[in-house]
Amino acid sequence: MTTSRRTWLGLAAAAAVAAGAAVVALQPAGAATIDPTAYYQLTARHSGRTLAVAGASTADGAGIVQQTGTGATSQQFQFVDAGSGYYRLRARHSGKVVDVSARSTADGADVVQWPNNGGTNQQWSVVDTSGGYVQFINRNSGKALDVWQASTADGARVSQSTDTDAASQQFQLVRVGTTPPTSTPPSSNAPTPPAAYPNPGTVTGSTGAHDPSVTKTPAGTYLLAATGNNLALKTSTDRVAWRSAGAVWPGGAPWTTAYTGGSANLWAPDISYRNGQYYLYYSASTFGSQRSAIFLATSPTGASGSWTNQGLVIESSTSVNYNAIDPNLVVDGAGQWWLTFGSFWSGIKLIRLDPATGRRSTTDTAVRALSTRTGANGAVEAPFVFQHAGAYYLFVSFDVCCQGAASTYRVMVGRSTSVTGPYTDRNGTAMTAGGGTQVLAGHGSIHGPGHQAVIADTDGDVLVYHYYADSGASFLGINRLGWDAAGWPFVY
Repeated sequence: MTTSRRTWLGLAAAAAVAAGAAVVALQPAGAATIDPTAYYQLTARHSGRTLAVAGASTADGAGIVQQTGTGATSQQFQFVDAGSGYYRLRARHSGKVVDVSARSTADGADVVQWPNNGGTNQQWSVVDTSGGYVQFINRNSGKALDVWQASTADGARVSQSTDTDAASQQFQLVRVGTTPPTSTPPSSNAPTPPAAYPNPGTVTGSTGAHDPSVTKTPAGTYLLAATGNNLALKTSTDRVAWRSAGAVWPGGAPWTTAYTGGSANLWAPDISYRNGQYYLYYSASTFGSQRSAIFLATSPTGASGSWTNQGLVIESSTSVNYNAIDPNLVVDGAGQWWLTFGSFWSGIKLIRLDPATGRRSTTDTAVRALSTRTGANGAVEAPFVFQHAGAYYLFVSFDVCCQGAASTYRVMVGRSTSVTGPYTDRNGTAMTAGGGTQVLAGHGSIHGPGHQAVIADTDGDVLVYHYYADSGASFLGINRLGWDAAGWPFVY
């Protein structure tokens, strides 16, 4: 260890570019204050390669490796203050943090991603070295983040080792985005907002869908759930060609029929992969009714017939001012679970969940308001909260769904620094006062695009939604999602 090294609260910043864009012209830079709203690439001094989550996996325990830098979200990390001069390093694509496996204190212990649990093995001090490089020292073990055996190979694993100040333990930190961006213009490699709304991207195969939600599997494929009898499933290996994968409940879901009037049609599933299993929140109701419920199911594989009913999460009736449909699971930066939901009535709501069960918290039962339409007959529904560069974005659908080519659904968004809000639009209007910035609307033969979901993929952020053709049939829509210089999303 050199005598000039010191623990610091700064980062080397270079080549600031729009979030998700490839990093170019990497140049050493002096120390700057850590920006907890920014993402950074971590480039090993000895190899020039960038730290990444192997295979862009979202699974618990996926290894941290070094790779050739591509600008992928699995190569971007956010610094989350853990107190006392330590930080958690949160992967952008998965929301999980860099962790020394099994709390090991041994040299060579695996470094992986894991859900934030507050452990000291997930906390790192940032230590200045020479030439604008830093080390990461684990709070639990006192050892340094290290590319094992100083390998220069693509895919080499990352471990912890006794601090020797070796080049394989030193990293250049390259800032790749902030929220909201200030005066920094987008990179020349970043997309620019198109002059008109684009048509949906190419999808083939089984493309009929309503209220789609997509998650990426640990194997790197895609699993989609959608409204339909007993909830429809589809899969894809490339996000383009889709095939039917049966139903969540091939034998039916009798616990839902009290809300559906006996129908097998279940609505608006929200699917995600967390803690080594799939979580599916979904709605049971009838059109226009406030007698509604949201249920939870889990599965180790996501396959048809593999799901276990975990029971009721929340229900609504005329005794409350909301409608319990259109759920969306949100895990905030502190690892706390939340559920957004809502349709018409008094709008979009948020409740706290217990991460241990996935069901409603018994200690915090507040129903928080996120968005309300004061006009248009209160037409707001289909909430989806997405974290981007340290901020929370609430996507909703305004106006009327489910009328075929006459549908007027459109995708709107607001932004907040807190998952609980307040969310405001580009003009500063609160979403609880009818605010919302339009992201996508009907155009040409694309009618009523909405009930959107967003996923962070290896090639950037992606908007998934349904739309209606001139025939009145509903189809799966997929487009890339960019972010403009003011930090607002656009479809391209």
